[in-house]
Amino acid sequence: MSLGQWGRVSIRIACSLLGGGIFYLAWMAAFLLTVHLDSRIVEAVLWLMAPVATAVGFAAGIAILERITGKSRTGFLRILIWPLIGCTMGAGIVYWVGPMLIVFGMFVAGTASVVLREVVILLGRKGEFKNSE
Repeated sequence: MSLGQWGRVSIRIACSLLGGGIFYLAWMAAFLLTVHLDSRIVEAVLWLMAPVATAVGFAAGIAILERITGKSRTGFLRILIWPLIGCTMGAGIVYWVGPMLIVFGMFVAGTASVVLREVVILLGRKGEFKNSE
């Protein structure tokens, strides 16, 4: 893999992290605004929405970058599945240690899933080039 490819992958991952961070902060704001309601149902729904909101942010970061650069317009749901799996697993594992720590689990596992997605895409393209020669 060339230095240029690493640079493009790094930018995609950075944009994905930025999107995940922004969407997580929006989720946290919603969560903090509903604390005074003292409703178990609202609290449960918001806890379940944390990995979903963060994963949507991860995917939105990549989708927005693709729209801006005009490169590889992947369907949003095809991007979303990777960070959704990662964020859900990260949140599920860390929740039992302390619910407010799920952000760390979501960001580690979400970032790892985005990196894995980028590697799979690069390896797939490399295979396409071999087959076309």
